Amino acid sequence: MKNKHLGILLFCYLAVTSMFAQTIQSPSEFLGYELGTRFSRHHQVMDYYQYIASMLPKQVKLVHYGKTYEQRPLIAVYISSESNMDQLDEIQRAHRLNREGKTNSSDKAIVWLSYNVHGNESVSTEASMQTLYELLTEKQNWLENTVVIIDPCMNPDGRDRYVNWYNQKANSPFNVDPNSLEHQEPWPGGRANHYLFDLNRDWAWVTQIESKQRLNLFNQWLPHIHVDFHEQGVDAPYYFAPAAEPLHEVITPFQREFQTTIGKNHARYFDANGWFYFTKEIFDLLYPSYGDTYPTYNGAIGMTYEQGGSGRAGLGIITRYGDTLTLKDRISHHHTTGLSTVEVASLNTQNLIKEYKNFYTQRKFEHKSYVLRGNPDKLAALQKLLDAHQIQYGFATGTSVKGMDYNSLSVRNMQTTDQDLVINTNQVKGTIIKVLFEQKTKLSDSLTYDITAWSLPYAYGLEAIASQTEVPSLQRAPLSISTIKSEDSYAYLGDWNSLQDARFLAELLQNNIRVRYTEKPFQINQKTFTQGSLIVTRGDNRNFNNFDQTLIQIANSHNKELTAVTTGMVDVGKDFGSESVKMVPKITVALLAEGTTSSLSMGETWHFFEQQLNYPVTVLNEQTINKVDLSNYDVLVVPELYGNYFVGDSLKKLNNWIQEGGKLIVIGNAISYFTGNDYAIRKVESTDISEDDTAKKTPFQNSEREYIKNMITGAIFKAKVDNSNPLAFGYDDSYFTLKLGSEGYQLLKSGNAVYLEDNEPFAGFAGSEAKKQLKNTLIFGNQSYGNGQIIYMVDNPLFRGFWENGKLFFANALFFVGNK
Repeated sequence: MKNKHLGILLFCYLAVTSMFAQTIQSPSEFLGYELGTRFSRHHQVMDYYQYIASMLPKQVKLVHYGKTYEQRPLIAVYISSESNMDQLDEIQRAHRLNREGKTNSSDKAIVWLSYNVHGNESVSTEASMQTLYELLTEKQNWLENTVVIIDPCMNPDGRDRYVNWYNQKANSPFNVDPNSLEHQEPWPGGRANHYLFDLNRDWAWVTQIESKQRLNLFNQWLPHIHVDFHEQGVDAPYYFAPAAEPLHEVITPFQREFQTTIGKNHARYFDANGWFYFTKEIFDLLYPSYGDTYPTYNGAIGMTYEQGGSGRAGLGIITRYGDTLTLKDRISHHHTTGLSTVEVASLNTQNLIKEYKNFYTQRKFEHKSYVLRGNPDKLAALQKLLDAHQIQYGFATGTSVKGMDYNSLSVRNMQTTDQDLVINTNQVKGTIIKVLFEQKTKLSDSLTYDITAWSLPYAYGLEAIASQTEVPSLQRAPLSISTIKSEDSYAYLGDWNSLQDARFLAELLQNNIRVRYTEKPFQINQKTFTQGSLIVTRGDNRNFNNFDQTLIQIANSHNKELTAVTTGMVDVGKDFGSESVKMVPKITVALLAEGTTSSLSMGETWHFFEQQLNYPVTVLNEQTINKVDLSNYDVLVVPELYGNYFVGDSLKKLNNWIQEGGKLIVIGNAISYFTGNDYAIRKVESTDISEDDTAKKTPFQNSEREYIKNMITGAIFKAKVDNSNPLAFGYDDSYFTLKLGSEGYQLLKSGNAVYLEDNEPFAGFAGSEAKKQLKNTLIFGNQSYGNGQIIYMVDNPLFRGFWENGKLFFANALFFVGNK
């Protein structure tokens, strides 16, 4: 009898719950238009999520985890059954203890669905609303053993850039002709964020504010499954897991197998609807900074789903096959795979939990510790990145360590000091540590979607040892440097070794403090100062009120140590009045944008000035530069280009400006438009390279693999440095450069600051034919041009903002090169 009554009560409870859930409005009902008939602006999407959270507070928790550069909110929602949400903290704690190997009480699958990381791949945010709605209505049973986390829009600034443009330009009714204006998205497009960074390539490097705030929340959960929703070309069928090779060697057999399990469930729905799709092609799992790989290296089943469409598709477009692809179609596909993912998680919860624990507790790494040594500022920059990933580290205890040396690629012994950073892999984040710090990534296939080398010791310019034994370490508080004010000083001296030093200089100049630098090493008071060292004299700043106080305050804010000296006469080298000691000019800088410029390269440079160097930059429209008086600017930065803008009168105007004292900094492939005539740089031509006839005999089906012989997909090379050149001040005699392409440029007659002698990569893939073009070629160099300078940066030191050790070259180009 009791069981009968309980059954009736349970039935009534479920019926009431179902009726209540059905009372919430669908996205179409709430927004006032049918989903897929127009693009929703970000604030409308936020309104819908807030509405659902207010209507179902026992099943939905909305979290504001940050804001974008343009101050749009970043949110995530947790959804599950009422009983699960009532115990959400306990579920999160059990999930954490499970990966730490401390409990078996975890019994809920954690699924994280991330939408719209690329702003103009805008269908996924629309689909997220429908997925949210159906999980809380028709599919509630899946939430009994599953917690679903939805981030409806990871890139609100980019999304609104696209949506606002499209809503302004779209035909009414929409026009499916691909030639119509509504399918011709203008520069820079909505893909990237405010600073035009690709957020889907920033998970590991965490350079952008959206990434930093998201990662903080993501690391609180580290889910069992993570899906990153994307779009690709209009004509492409839908892509879902399993992923293509290469898959990184740390990916477990279960992670591989479960991708297939999920893919087969998706295929079941797509087959029933007659929808086209593909798997195991193009989208691999190697580069660690994607929304599928980063979660994978943190224990998840990380996946990318790609719908055809993107910014070109609008509300509807005719494909090359003559079919009409609509926004409604695109929503249906992403909606289907989103629900299918949750379904598979719900059906396989116990297996997911078991294998997730195994991922963290059954790992075997060749290297147990990484020991890093170098400039304190560079170590501090790396520590900041480690903190963002919640990676634990300490400092060495003076023991001797034997391991593989990153510079020589041989085994050697290091006697550690308490200044050496130690990162052990015996921690929760052990796998991602292995991936980020490995000297050379193993490639199961050289056909890959992105760069193939990224090792952090090279990126940060640090000595490193990878040890097969665990190195003891201790925690310590961050070192704090405080410069003592000395009002009887003749000058204050500072080293020049890192981007932090450049930030310090930039702030001094912004505060109108006059600064000199030395072109020659000198010794004073038994201390050696190398080229580029900063000299701030009292005489140069005699009219500056509170000189000492202001200088010391700025130095302390940058943790910058200054040495006070009472004389301008040095013990060894050139005195402070020598011609070898030059004034740092307070430069005005312009940056070329729009037109044929690469939005990504322009964004990297823009972000460098405003968010890293903290120095003002004027952004000039390429199409109107002829109307601008260039004499107002000391420096013009030309990012990578997709076409040659500087021809005819534009080129003549630019050349005249340089000859009159201007400084031109040219990045990457933009250099190809400044070869010949009066320019000193020359490209290595294919005629200089011996031809390989085997390509002519290659079967058609192998032509793609034959082609990669001519490619370099992000490889690390060891370059020579002439650190007597102001462009290379602050560097040793070698530098590890990240090379992104196979274009080679011949050495200059003079001014070769950084160059390759050897064409074999230290890490990453470089095709056999591509390498032939690199021997004895330029990396960074400069030429005099009249009274001005042209600075060539063949390898982009600002690429994605993560190659920390290259950034000082850019600061040198700004402040030191070409000064009289």
